[in-house]
Formats: sequence, C-alpha cells, structure tokens
Amino acid sequence: MMFAAIAAIALAIGIVNALSGAQDAAWRGDSYDIGRRLFWELSSIIVILLLVPILMLSVRRMRRATGLAERIGVGAIALLGFSALHIAGMVGLRKVMLWLAGSAYDFHFSLATVLYEFRKDAVTALLIGATLWLIESRRELRKAAQEAQYTPAAPQEPSSPDLIWLRDGSSRIRVAPRDILWVTSAGNYIEYSLANGTQHLIRGTLAATETELAHFAIVRVHRTRLANLHRVSGVDFKPSGDFELTFDNGKTLGGSRRYRPAVASLGGRTAAL
Repeated sequence: MMFAAIAAIALAIGIVNALSGAQDAAWRGDSYDIGRRLFWELSSIIVILLLVPILMLSVRRMRRATGLAERIGVGAIALLGFSALHIAGMVGLRKVMLWLAGSAYDFHFSLATVLYEFRKDAVTALLIGATLWLIESRRELRKAAQEAQYTPAAPQEPSSPDLIWLRDGSSRIRVAPRDILWVTSAGNYIEYSLANGTQHLIRGTLAATETELAHFAIVRVHRTRLANLHRVSGVDFKPSGDFELTFDNGKTLGGSRRYRPAVASLGGRTAAL
C-alpha cells in the first residue's frame, strides 16, 4: 500500500508536469507534443519507483543511527547514490526505448545538466524520505502498542522494588538500580552504564527515564546524562560552575552548572550557584 501510494502520487505529479510543460510550449509557439513530454516524465518516474527500496533502507539505517553526524553521512550517501542511479537509469531507459522506436536520445551530458537533475533528485529524495520516515514512525508506534497490549506482565516483580526491567521491543533485561552508574541519551536510545562495565542500549527518552529512576537517587546532572548519587564517592566543583563526579569504582562523569543543585549537598556541603 505504501509503494502504491507513492507510485500514484508520482504518476499524478508526472502527468501534471507533462501537461503544464506542453501548455507552456504551446503558449511560446512551440509544439504541444504531449506524448513526448509524458515519455520523459514516465521514464523518470519508473526509475524513481525502482529506487524507493534504497531510500527505505537508508531511512531505516538513519533511524538506527545514534548520532547526528552518522545520520547526515547516511543521508548524504543515500542522496548521491539515488541521484546517480536515477540519472543513469533514466538516460539508459530513454536510449533503449527510443532505439527500439528507431530514434535516438542525447542527454547532453555536462556539469550543468547533472546539477540540474541533481537539484530535482534532492527534492524528490527528501519528499519520499520524509514520507517513509513518518510511515516508519507510525509502524513502530503501532508495533510498540501491540507489544504492550499482548506482552504478559509476568516479568514484573512488584515484591522486588530494588529491581527494574529494561524493555526494548521483545527483549527484557533485569538490572538492579544500585548497579547503574549513569544513564546517557544517544539519539532515540538510552544507554545504561553499569558498575561492572557493561552497557545496555534501550530505545526511549531521557526525560521518561529520569522520572522512572528519580526515587533511586539517579538524577540529571547534564542535559544528556543522569547519575546515580548513591555510587558517587567524590565531587569536584569547577570554577566555571561545572562539576565532575567520581564513582566508587573510579569512573568519572562530567556535569553542567545548570544541574549543580542536584549534587550540591554531596559531601554535606552546599555549592554556590
């Protein structure tokens, strides 16, 4: 259905572009020639539709990326690949079809021509990619809702308040809050760093995690970090207002001035804001 919807929209746009181009040509005194213009549009649309799976894979890879730089890199590679394949496929298809019809096609290859096609490809890839992103978001929300509805509550242990379950899709990981050193935001994921050196990457938001872990003295110390104050053995307040926490296993974590009040009472002292 998704592919059919994209195909229908692309076909409609192609027909409108062909009709508009033909009408503009007629107004300039040139040949209306709607058939030729439809051929140009449809040959381009066919190749674009064949490349939709590549855009889908790129969108899914970008959604799994944990950093902005990685997402930009994936997007740039996908855009360049999409444009190159579209131009090559479109030109090849037109040459073959016109050769079969006893004619010929000249792309007039030049930097200006490539840049002209690339601009159009960039807009096309952005629109299709944004549509696929929204569809993937909706699919994931629907999947999460279904899992929440049908997943049995057996793993939950109300009698053990010192244990929590980290949920990621169908996976469940049980940890003790006292074993958590800090929690950091990583794009659409939350990374739990434990005292034994292990890390768990769970889909979620830092705001929701902060609310869930607040009663375990795991508080926000930075815009992207939470720290377990029960595991802090030392705190170094910097002249700039920032601070550095030292945990009982020797690990350290930086905090920002904005969240200094959260750790101001550590060691029985009050830090000046």
